[in-house]
Amino acid sequence: MAVSLSDHEKALLGDSQGDGVAGAGTALAMRLVVRLAEAMGARSLLAITGAHIDSCLYHGRSSLDFAERMVAGGAEVVVPTTLNVSSLDLLHPELFRGDEETRRDAKALMDAYVAMGCEPTWTCAPYQRPDDRRPGLGDHVAWAESNAIVFANSVLGARTHRYGDFIDIAAAVTGRVPDAGLHRSENRVATIVIDVSGLPAELLASDVVYPVIGFLVGRRCGSSIPAIIGLPDTVAAREREHNLKALGAAAASSGSLAMFHAVGVTPEAPTLEAACGGAVPPADGEHHHRVTAADCHRARDELSVAVGGEPGRPLSTVSLGTPHYSVAEIGVLAGLLAGRSVDPSVDVYVSTGREVLTEAGLRGWVDPLVAAGITFVTDTCTYITPIVRNTEGLAMTDSAKWAYYAPGNIGVDVVFGSIRECVESAVAGRIVRDEALWSGAADGADGRR
Repeated sequence: MAVSLSDHEKALLGDSQGDGVAGAGTALAMRLVVRLAEAMGARSLLAITGAHIDSCLYHGRSSLDFAERMVAGGAEVVVPTTLNVSSLDLLHPELFRGDEETRRDAKALMDAYVAMGCEPTWTCAPYQRPDDRRPGLGDHVAWAESNAIVFANSVLGARTHRYGDFIDIAAAVTGRVPDAGLHRSENRVATIVIDVSGLPAELLASDVVYPVIGFLVGRRCGSSIPAIIGLPDTVAAREREHNLKALGAAAASSGSLAMFHAVGVTPEAPTLEAACGGAVPPADGEHHHRVTAADCHRARDELSVAVGGEPGRPLSTVSLGTPHYSVAEIGVLAGLLAGRSVDPSVDVYVSTGREVLTEAGLRGWVDPLVAAGITFVTDTCTYITPIVRNTEGLAMTDSAKWAYYAPGNIGVDVVFGSIRECVESAVAGRIVRDEALWSGAADGADGRR
């Protein structure tokens, strides 16, 4: 199908030699966008208001070659554009345990994206910025990074398709995306219902159940859009957005989810009928699933792929902040660790964004946490770059995404648990479990379990 282009878009595209009015780099970017539009069956392109780039994460020489070709061709972003995590922590360079060639090329890649006018945010959670610096309901954007895509579509009500490497920066440089996919209303309706209303109230009040629900949602839904019923409306508050972040990140890991609706919580789902576009799957049908506490308990255990991860086993590593920790999450960590220290045998890493770390420092949390044995990681994440010192012993995390990817990426045995379990385990130097919460018998109302 031919894509209808405006005069401005034709001028950016230029001729076959790449001689567009904005230069060879922009012409290359426009060719990529147009080819994607053709592949998606789009009739035209849409203007976007912002972008988030994942291509800045170094995956080999080809990623650097492409970025440097764009820079050499004079490419510059034309919309506000944030950068995802990279392969290096520029604030704490001593943490990198890779080879010098990778360090050099990864830094050159970062520099290339900054040269194109991207903002050096280096975070996988660009939605944790102030409200006036994140997209709003109905805004068309080009976001990459799976958890950010889910959050933008679901929690913010912005519109982005799943954009991967090179398409993301091409969209930012041209200011255009195909008028297709999740940019269109008809493709944003839920076709599956996930009912969590039967879960104990104390479990739904905790943080730990949200990545577990997300893990179950991703496995059951794949790339389909679910409508989740039964989540408390309190998770819509900014200080609890990390619960929806964790749900979406887990679902995008165990499945290929790009969007979910939470009825009564997310902006496009005031009712189940609205979320489903008026076609609600029958409660006794194959597209309606009920989640029980037993389902959650089993999923929690499936996320613990450690050999010998039972309580009492020695622990080597705790990794928190995948996706990057928010200010609220660092505050919870500070409260749980107040007046205590991590066992010297355990390395505890907390990945977060630069802006969040600055804010947490202003609130007086960072220095005490560092003194207690916490290592903060910025600009990158511990499951995608060589930072973890000891990959031989057991590692614990409160992130379903980290638990899902870290064993394959960095070769660790993982135990999944709540932030409270992670802290108690780090202090004790061994795996500590709180089984009572999963039976519904414990008081988890403080949201920290």
